[in-house]
Amino acid sequence: MAFVIRTGRADLAFDGLRSEFGLPEAFPADVLAEAEAAVSRSPGDRPDFTSLPLVTIDPPGAKDLDQALCVLRDGDGFVVHYAIADLGSFVTPGGALDTEVRRRGQTIYLPDGNVPLHPTVLSEGAASLLPGVVRPAVLWTFTCGADGVPTSVEVRRALVRSVAQFDYATVQESFDAGQPHPSVEALGVFGPLRRELALRRGAIELQLPEQEIELDGAGWKLVIRPRSEVDSWNAEISLMTGMAAASMMIEARVGILRTLPDPDAKAVGELRKSAAALGVPWAADVSPGAFLAGLDGSSPEALALFTDATRLLRGAGYTAFDGTVPEVVGHAGLAAPYTHVTAPLRRLVDRFATEVCLAVSAGEPLAGWLAEALPLLPSLMGASDSLASKVDRASLDLVEAWVLGARVGEEFSAVVLRAGEREGEVFVAAPPVLAKCSGERLPEGEAVRVRLVEADAGERRVRFAAV
Repeated sequence: MAFVIRTGRADLAFDGLRSEFGLPEAFPADVLAEAEAAVSRSPGDRPDFTSLPLVTIDPPGAKDLDQALCVLRDGDGFVVHYAIADLGSFVTPGGALDTEVRRRGQTIYLPDGNVPLHPTVLSEGAASLLPGVVRPAVLWTFTCGADGVPTSVEVRRALVRSVAQFDYATVQESFDAGQPHPSVEALGVFGPLRRELALRRGAIELQLPEQEIELDGAGWKLVIRPRSEVDSWNAEISLMTGMAAASMMIEARVGILRTLPDPDAKAVGELRKSAAALGVPWAADVSPGAFLAGLDGSSPEALALFTDATRLLRGAGYTAFDGTVPEVVGHAGLAAPYTHVTAPLRRLVDRFATEVCLAVSAGEPLAGWLAEALPLLPSLMGASDSLASKVDRASLDLVEAWVLGARVGEEFSAVVLRAGEREGEVFVAAPPVLAKCSGERLPEGEAVRVRLVEADAGERRVRFAAV
């Protein structure tokens, strides 16, 4: 499908993507009516934790707030409260809303607006953990030792109230100034502890450039989103929760896990060969995760190795089980069992996984509707993840071509991420673009000069050639 890009704007192109990928334009009337009715539904009798000074940390302007946290010191240890939006209070199993969100799978993000999983009256309103208002939530409470390891985990339905909405940059600035909010002050110690535990487990994190699309006047531009320390620390709270939920499920022999098989010896061997070829030392007793974590993420060699390391993280999926624990329960990227429970406003599986944890924690059997849904979720989420990935890649490809459209023939500085016989992949930093590059025996992991030979917005294609 070809798209017409008018000079200075790209909004019509994203309408084209919506059409090409069959993204829904609106919610059916019966779904909206059910969502509206759910807003006024009583959350039922549940403990009142509105005195907890929870805060949210999200991208600027976000309204679909899934999580609120409070990290406190407890002697030498820590107590972490993590509230998650309780979609189970709003979605009736088997109803019109449940049917529609199963069809959607997750929120799809485009540069000019998202295609939400739930009607915004819920996702940006009654179910969102917005500041200053009482909300039903699923509250996880972790009591942790001085090493950051949980010694007890509780999960329950509760009433909560966030006291403030922050973004990553603001929180990072407060830490840099030595004046973090009291609710997250201990995160500056707890987050690094959790990161260290991840490295000890052998978790693998790829520090590849993260492209984002932003408004640029009447059009769009590409930027690299820097990941702050606060971003990383906050992510560790979510990962800890997902790992705790997975442990509950495995012990109870029922649930749904996010699984990723361990990398095979061949993939690790190929990465070691790449490191040797690039002259990057890698001791025999150092795990791939620890090796990658020790690289300077800004160096050309590191970018090439992170790209090569993607082969270590292949085969991710969802594994549902009831009665028998599956053979593969771990997630190689985290080096631990893991499941999704922390983003129910934006991802379907989180609501169901949370309901499993609540039932297991209460010592109750799964409700019939929940047990029936579990085996359906892997295919629903697999299809949804695939669609989201395609839309994201298409949006980036389109904007890359649009941004570079008038610069065909120009030369750029680039880093070779992956070499091939006649073609490789390069990263151009300004503007930040990942694209194919022709040229024999490109020097992987080295800085090169490349010439832009094609930038076709209609085909969403950008190509370079080595100079």
